[in-house]
Amino acid sequence: MAVRQRQHEQDPMIRRTNFDAVESNLTDEQAKLEAARCLNCKNPRCVQGCPVNINIPAFIHEVKEGNIEKAGEVIRESSLLPSVCGRVCPQERQCEGKCVLGIKSEPIAIGALERYVGDSTSLKVGEIKETGKKVAIIGSGCAGITAAADLRRAGHEVVVFEALHKLGGVLRYGIPPFRLPRKFLDKEIENLKSMGVKFVTNVVVGKSITVKQLKEDGFDAIVIGSGAGLPKMMGIPGENLNGVYSANEFLTRVNLMQANLEETATPIRVGEKVAVIGGGNVAMDAARVAVRVGFKKVYIVYRRTEAELPARLEEIRHAKEEGVVFQFLHAPKEIYNKDGYVAGMQFEIMELGEPDESGRRKPIPTGKTIDLDVDTVVVALGTGPNPTIQASMLRDDMNLTTDKKGYIVIEAETGKTSVDCIYAGGDVAPTGSSTAINAMGAGKRAAAAINAMLAQN
Repeated sequence: MAVRQRQHEQDPMIRRTNFDAVESNLTDEQAKLEAARCLNCKNPRCVQGCPVNINIPAFIHEVKEGNIEKAGEVIRESSLLPSVCGRVCPQERQCEGKCVLGIKSEPIAIGALERYVGDSTSLKVGEIKETGKKVAIIGSGCAGITAAADLRRAGHEVVVFEALHKLGGVLRYGIPPFRLPRKFLDKEIENLKSMGVKFVTNVVVGKSITVKQLKEDGFDAIVIGSGAGLPKMMGIPGENLNGVYSANEFLTRVNLMQANLEETATPIRVGEKVAVIGGGNVAMDAARVAVRVGFKKVYIVYRRTEAELPARLEEIRHAKEEGVVFQFLHAPKEIYNKDGYVAGMQFEIMELGEPDESGRRKPIPTGKTIDLDVDTVVVALGTGPNPTIQASMLRDDMNLTTDKKGYIVIEAETGKTSVDCIYAGGDVAPTGSSTAINAMGAGKRAAAAINAMLAQN
């Protein structure tokens, strides 16, 4: 069995000083060699593991035969974001995690092949038969732009409303360019524009305009894909000090507002030592950005052990290579104050007990504490739904149903909300997930339901 092909990576000591892509693409020869490893299973489990059900064996076969344009067409039947998903999806838990080769050997490098094809090809826009129907999409993140693509393909007029001045949602403000170079994100968005999808920026739905007004303006259906922008904090003393950031704010300032540049109008305060609280991909992103903007010591502090880290193994490895220090079995207890600024942090030492509802062993306090010398804290403990749209709809008596955490309640199979002709998907709904591909799956389900509804009207 041939060995799995590897992408070339920047040297860690060099890449920690820049925001350039960590990995290069597979070469043409490598792509063919890797594609030749595929067994072309009759029952392709990899497809079952993909939330948007890309025909993985079919596109890999085309790569093997050298038909790269055809491979691109196969992927784009299911996903218009191959360059994005090939870089940021957790393939090891999805398509590659299902690959039968992974039982005795290494799975096919499906993600690397997808990004190779995505980068090498462009969308071919065929004839679109107009239906005369109009659909509004709120948010230009993964769920929104995926729904926009499928709705436009069906012939509807599609208008995407984005709160920020640039498009892409969390793909732009949350994921650093060393993981997702902006030229590839821009390319995917330009593909949507070439299909006729319209984008309107700097519009905060719920403030600039309401959902009720969108309906009154003649939109036949609306998709809410506004994401989850409300950070979850720790609830400990000192959390309001200068030098404490949510990961959302920290990453947005750098990724979108270029706070890593001296001339920026939205700076961040770069200290000496920073503690990033959390163990997911966002924590890894924040820590690796902190390295690049100049912090001399970067800690990731997590209350469980390395075995329980939810982040991708690749991201953990890259963080370690770049000098990030991991502190396990530490739970935040207090942030020390000196003249209104962070002056250190106290943690309680934990030990692991029996598994909790997440399936991971539960951290239990030992009563012992330890201090960490830091002057900056970044909290990466997840996010909740921004309540702006929900509150606006309730003020307008639109009878939108939300759960106790503020998520919009939807039908899991269709994304339909409690309000007629309004759908939701991605992190704004309780069935959403914090991965790009799962949000895309939610966008596809909502689009399919809307297409079926509009075809009957």
